[in-house]
Amino acid sequence: MVPPSELTEDAFTALEAVCAVSVEDADRLGRAGGLSYLDLLRRRGHGELAVPDAVVQPGSPEEVLEVLRVCVEYDIAVVPFGGGTSVVGGVEALRGSKSAVVALDLAGLGRLVSVDPVSRVAVLQAGITGPEAEKLLGEHGFTLGHVPQSFERATIGGFAATRSAGQASSGYGRFEDMVESVRVATPVGEWVAGAAPASAAGPDLKQLVLGSEGLFGVITEVSVRVRPKPSAARYEGFVVDGWEAGVSLVRSLAQAGVLADVTRLSDADETEVALEMAGAKADLVKKYLRVRGVRQPCLVILGWECRARAATVRALSGHKVVRLGRAMGDSWLHGRFNGPRQRDALLDAGVCVETLETATCWSRVSELRDAVREALVGELGNPVVMCHVSHAYETGASLYFTVLVPRDLSDPVGQWGKAKVAASDVISRLGTITHHHAVGRDHLPWLEKEIGVVGVDVLRAVKERVDPTGILNPGKLV
Repeated sequence: MVPPSELTEDAFTALEAVCAVSVEDADRLGRAGGLSYLDLLRRRGHGELAVPDAVVQPGSPEEVLEVLRVCVEYDIAVVPFGGGTSVVGGVEALRGSKSAVVALDLAGLGRLVSVDPVSRVAVLQAGITGPEAEKLLGEHGFTLGHVPQSFERATIGGFAATRSAGQASSGYGRFEDMVESVRVATPVGEWVAGAAPASAAGPDLKQLVLGSEGLFGVITEVSVRVRPKPSAARYEGFVVDGWEAGVSLVRSLAQAGVLADVTRLSDADETEVALEMAGAKADLVKKYLRVRGVRQPCLVILGWECRARAATVRALSGHKVVRLGRAMGDSWLHGRFNGPRQRDALLDAGVCVETLETATCWSRVSELRDAVREALVGELGNPVVMCHVSHAYETGASLYFTVLVPRDLSDPVGQWGKAKVAASDVISRLGTITHHHAVGRDHLPWLEKEIGVVGVDVLRAVKERVDPTGILNPGKLV
């Protein structure tokens, strides 16, 4: 049952004078939350689903500014909505103390504004999805190279607002590394942050926008660095014997500066699943690995798009690795977006399936992995907990967990809620509360521990200056 819209007739009329507005149930439900396990449960009737009172669809940055003006006048909360792929409650339609809440759908901001082929800079509007960006840039011979698992639905604005990290981050960088400038609509006016490739003109204010999750304004355009579209790409699979050997390998590649563009290490549990999904040759591969003396296979996927392969391969010679070749790499490539698609089927089968992610220094990687697993087992009994490293740095790496366990039919929301808290307490103690999923609503309880009281006060001060009436994305980040 969709609750009736609480948007007043006067507010509706004022918004409709600016752009398209819908209060239809289907449109409102389509912007009610993101894609977390709890979001999916709420759509199935478990717990309360926060539904926006209306969906507004501006078609230009100027219309976004005008929508915000109207929402300030009528005391309406605004939740920016791109692809709706948040898994941390980042697009939940919370109104806070406001009279109503609207989802500001950015699909109408879908233009490639400009391409500067000399400087290799492109200006993209915020509503462009990952595939659309690659298509538009590809027509000019360029690529952005940003391909997170949410790639098919997520948008340029969402990438910026959450500090997204793509699967080829070792080669292309995280999304924040690609950003030259951002154009932002705020309730007090337009804000353009970033004007040159580098600057010493005070603190870098675009970093206040990147990761701000719609609290400081609505990102309408992003100027990004682009690269020539690669003529070819190559992905290969390798196996090491055990998690520690894999961590040592990836660390050595990172610290030697020879990471592949895609560098991914799976633990033994995730490797078992990957080998099974590789098809009919799985048994042959396992037998081959046993012959080679590998007792606990851990899969390493390496992919090259913009970096040279030779330096990485030379560095592998100092480690005990078994090469599986391009077939395993291509298997990963073709299945890399399958995880989210399989969740509905798993939910239908009575399985709780969710993910966690973090990052920490190399000296704590294994300690953190083991501690998270222990916390999850303590709350869930006997879950399947798979882990991989897919973003590596000179000083540390990200850890990404996939958790599966039979769903508690009597209290599925509480079941995962307790596990999330237990795991997040460990993550907060040994790493960052989030490497690339953002804070949203779900990670808010652990933010102060990470950035400190003064850090939270700084964010709140910025919020009060650019959004003095507090209409932007209530209940998130701070």
